[in-house]
Amino acid sequence: MQSFTLSRPPEIIFGAGKLSELGGKVAQYAGQGAAVLVVADPMLATLGITERAQKILADAGFNAQVFDGLKGEPKLADIDAATKLARAMDAKAIVGIGGGSALDMAKLVAACAASGLSAQAYQLCETPLPKNVLPLIAVPTTAGTGSEVTRTAVFANAAKMKVWAWGEEIKPRVAILDPELTVAVPPQVTAATGLDALVHAIEAATNRHRTDGNDLYALKAISLISENLEKAINNPSDLEARGYMLLGSCYAGIAIDNCGTALAHNISHALADLAPVPHGRATGLAMLATMEWVSLGNAGAFARVATAMGAGDAVKAYEKLVRATGVKISLEGDGLDLARPELLAEHMASPANASMRKSTARYPEDGELLELARAVYALR
Repeated sequence: MQSFTLSRPPEIIFGAGKLSELGGKVAQYAGQGAAVLVVADPMLATLGITERAQKILADAGFNAQVFDGLKGEPKLADIDAATKLARAMDAKAIVGIGGGSALDMAKLVAACAASGLSAQAYQLCETPLPKNVLPLIAVPTTAGTGSEVTRTAVFANAAKMKVWAWGEEIKPRVAILDPELTVAVPPQVTAATGLDALVHAIEAATNRHRTDGNDLYALKAISLISENLEKAINNPSDLEARGYMLLGSCYAGIAIDNCGTALAHNISHALADLAPVPHGRATGLAMLATMEWVSLGNAGAFARVATAMGAGDAVKAYEKLVRATGVKISLEGDGLDLARPELLAEHMASPANASMRKSTARYPEDGELLELARAVYALR
């Protein structure tokens, strides 16, 4: 019998129209009439979602201000700017609304607003997170990172290297999953973020830290995403498919919060050090290039993944799904020097990416990193 421990997930509120509960949840944690900072993806303003969230908060009696200066994935300067605003307005709670970048940024703002420190202080756990972080309500608008239920936040530091902070302190108090907020996501973003969530679940179900208890989340996520990703891409207004994708992403987030990721994320982080390849697509492609190699390290776990995908072979089923999404496969034109895979291998071997390398079911030795980097660059 296997022993395991599962971490506490946030309160999860799921269903169409559930954004309406935002005001009540902020009141529960911040008190009536408190100042609230909304950290939002800038694209949401054009969709009316930011304004909708502001109105819900205003109608509930809150002084809500919006920071939507985020440009791409979270950068140190953006986080510090949002923190300055949160402290200036004496915010008592943070609402993060958007994709994984906005949610990760909101986590760091919740910590930095409490401590007064720059986000740089928390990279790779160099400084302990404050115990009095501001309460955070997370509202995902993409089905991808699962950041709404995890204790990790990824950002680019002063040297423009992708790093992360982690700790129970920055885990959101509440995750509001409203599929209505995801219907405007473009097909290519739905594809990339959906693959990211699927990779989360597969890695959590197959790496060295997997547990029988965590498989309840990971395998269910794999099933939900495998069945609904193409539906959500081909019919963006399919609210049921959108809802199942949000749940799948959330469950996958819980899965990696407990068991972590592995080689595909090692590679995607290494790619981000070299060029601005969007994280979801990078992660999906990294698994496409390496899944067969990794699967030899834990055939039983990958057999369970195949079953969850409704297939006989996980590697073939994954490739079929990736190609069906229409995501761009080749990394040509992404700003990488494809003639020099040794650069990618070098970043795969960096100390910052060591934990993901070590957790992989089949540990890649130094000499094998170059072979795997070549496989990524050879994708077509």
